[in-house]
Amino acid sequence: MVFYYTTSEGYMMYMGRDKFENEDLIRYGWPEDVWFHVDNFSSAHVYLRMERGMTLDDLSEETIQECAVMVKANSIEGSKQKRVDVVYTRWKNLHKTPAMDVGAVGFKDSSRVRSRVEPTAS
Repeated sequence: MVFYYTTSEGYMMYMGRDKFENEDLIRYGWPEDVWFHVDNFSSAHVYLRMERGMTLDDLSEETIQECAVMVKANSIEGSKQKRVDVVYTRWKNLHKTPAMDVGAVGFKDSSRVRSRVEPTAS
């Protein structure tokens, strides 16, 4: 079951807790979705649904942080780290092939992937 949340700014956020739910999110994402994941660790996939016509630059730091905190908290190894890199990109930049493991993705254009460091909450 995919989890649904509303951010403090009113955006819908969707999260898969395991690789099968992540696979569903990969399959049914919308062009307006932004995908978040802890880099180099297994983690939940978080999708933020933006409004049509928005770009990544239109997202506030607060909204980006909410999504980053969610993926870090839902990463078994990442949640144990003081700091992790969280990567995010538009759903339409994700690349999935039949040869990839369930829940795994790559990128069509890695230059369109953004990164931020998510520290431990104090």
